[in-house]
Amino acid sequence: MIPERNSPARTDAEFEAERLDMVAKQIRGRGIESPRVLEAMRAVERHRFVPTQLAWRAYADEPLPIGEGQTISQPFMVAAMADALALEADERVLEIGAGSGYQAAVISQLALEVIAVEAQPHLAASARDRLKRLGYTNIRVELGDGSMGRPAEAPYDAILVTAAAPAIPPPLLEQLAEGGRLVIPVGAEDQQELLRIVKHRGGLAQKSLYACRFVPLLGRYGWGQSSGATTPG
Repeated sequence: MIPERNSPARTDAEFEAERLDMVAKQIRGRGIESPRVLEAMRAVERHRFVPTQLAWRAYADEPLPIGEGQTISQPFMVAAMADALALEADERVLEIGAGSGYQAAVISQLALEVIAVEAQPHLAASARDRLKRLGYTNIRVELGDGSMGRPAEAPYDAILVTAAAPAIPPPLLEQLAEGGRLVIPVGAEDQQELLRIVKHRGGLAQKSLYACRFVPLLGRYGWGQSSGATTPG
């Protein structure tokens, strides 16, 4: 049960002021400098993607519950992952873990197309409806096992995983295009590293970006069902 708060409803202008302050202090103030990422974070209204009773906390420096045991990520982490993808406007992105649709909405400002795969039927349906209602036309939400990627539409210029994996799922590496970037949290269930993997001439270059903590990845290569995943070097 998410506690409600007896507080006056905010106006659009008040939400906008909070969003601009969030970007200035939580995003730019922590070193994210990409003008395109900063503009995307200003443009997407996070309060539209959280439960109504939590709208007053939408621009706080924290993840928030969205139901089904899932969360909407902390704003800084959303921006940091978007920044790590280094997207061009004509690229296709596969997102694993649509959740509320917020991260996909941010990515959609930076890329040509976003295909988001969600394992939870209720979340997939609500994210699909929300994004359509808000006018995001270059995002498609599909129901399925995201740890397997979406091979029918591969390769992808970038793949973003918004849940923690015990190791790197091999199908995601296989579905990366040449020069493609995979950003994924990998590690133990209670603590992970955010990794950036780049495919180049058949090889993989890996970099650790941040310590982080995400909800567990579901599916064949997720927690409790992992099989043949690649341990990070």
